[in-house]
Amino acid sequence: MVILSLVSCSVSLFSPPISLRLHFPPATSLFSHGSFPASTFKPELRPLFVCCLQRRETAHIHRCNCLTCTIDGETQIESLFSLFRDIGFKEEETEMILAKNPDVKSTPLDKISARVASLQSLKLDGFALQGLIAKCPSLLTSEELDLVITFLVDELEGRLDPELVERILAVSDTSFLLSFNQKVRLLIHHGIPKEKISYVLSKVYLNKLMYQKSVEDIERLISYLEPFGGIGIIARRPVILNSDLDTQLIPRVEFIRNLSGEDDFATGTVLRRLPAILSYSVDHMNSHVEFLKSFAGLTSEQVFKIVHVFPNVISTSKERKLRPRIEFLKQSGFDSPGMFKFLSKAPLFLALSEDNLSHKLGFLVKIGYKHRTRELAFAMGAVTRTSSDNMQRVIGLYLSYGLSLEDILAMSTKHPQVLQYSHTSLEEKLEYLIEYMGREVEELLAFPAFLGYKLDSRIKHRYEEKLKSRGENMSLNKLLTVSAERFSKTADNIEVICL
Repeated sequence: MVILSLVSCSVSLFSPPISLRLHFPPATSLFSHGSFPASTFKPELRPLFVCCLQRRETAHIHRCNCLTCTIDGETQIESLFSLFRDIGFKEEETEMILAKNPDVKSTPLDKISARVASLQSLKLDGFALQGLIAKCPSLLTSEELDLVITFLVDELEGRLDPELVERILAVSDTSFLLSFNQKVRLLIHHGIPKEKISYVLSKVYLNKLMYQKSVEDIERLISYLEPFGGIGIIARRPVILNSDLDTQLIPRVEFIRNLSGEDDFATGTVLRRLPAILSYSVDHMNSHVEFLKSFAGLTSEQVFKIVHVFPNVISTSKERKLRPRIEFLKQSGFDSPGMFKFLSKAPLFLALSEDNLSHKLGFLVKIGYKHRTRELAFAMGAVTRTSSDNMQRVIGLYLSYGLSLEDILAMSTKHPQVLQYSHTSLEEKLEYLIEYMGREVEELLAFPAFLGYKLDSRIKHRYEEKLKSRGENMSLNKLLTVSAERFSKTADNIEVICL
């Protein structure tokens, strides 16, 4: 009977696993009974009997191991839900994240916890951390991220703003982050201070910088700009890093350089004063240059000198600002050389808003200036350097000290800058002139430039030196305009005569 059972069992060895669940007692119990010694079985069946027993024990061990794995898996899932709950996720949100990135389930819990702690060390917490993990759950398991986080924490000392860190890490393919470290190190190597790297990176298109720009591309770009200011230009206008060197930067720099007469230093001055000029196409810049040459009658050299002083002329609207203001100068009696001289000193006249200029024009007309005169144009050029509010306060201050509108007109015609000085500075000088020097405010009519000298280092110093030599009656003009050497000799001579 037993033999028949064994034969039946031997046939079922190749059946599904359920056939292996044989109801044999342990081998030791079989052999322990005298009625079933091993010798009872035929020699050809003994190996089969042993094989069946080994299969049974192996199946038993396998079932135990599966049970252990199930327990460990459940513990892992429970721990993950607990961890995500601490971050701020709801249960259904955690399920969505695990479904989106199944690798999270098989990654050791301590590794995921360490990754979350690293992200928190970069000041990512609360909604920012939740949003980043929900958007890119692969950040919890990505091997490439280890090097990036180490770089951000250790080398950059956690200086980046959390919003910027979030932008950097929220990439669809984390493999691109590997070159991020190299690119930032390159910028620091060329002179971008670590404390400014956050500003630089926040102003560029990060996706373009990481996906489309190689380390070699950035190195070439910096090297090309080196003669003109290099990394300093990039620090002020980081978006330049996104420009294509061959099709954008080189043609634009070369246009400015050719306009300058191939003067690299002058070209660099323009780029340093207005790095944003590199945002304009060659066609745009050329159209402005040609307009100034044709409508204002300027030469290429004169146009560059204006651009050199005020590069923003390239960004000024031709029709809304350049044309009507050049027309204003023509109607005021300026020829081409006169316009060049005026615009070299007051280039802001071309760029200020219409409201700004109209307010100032109203004040000048109220003082007594006449339309379509060179005097009005010069006064307009002078007040471009001050605000309408300050100009109004200055006029009010002069009136409060007893000067009339006619006096203000006479002073500003002689010295237009008297309308652009800070009203607080003017008040201090007027008070010193009257209270400490004992002079009359009318003396300013003869020498309005007095108001342009520095109070402490020039006016007070000269006046106090004259007091020591009993020369207090010297005119304001002589007191302030003579050279330091002549002033010192005059003071010494007066002192000797008095002795």
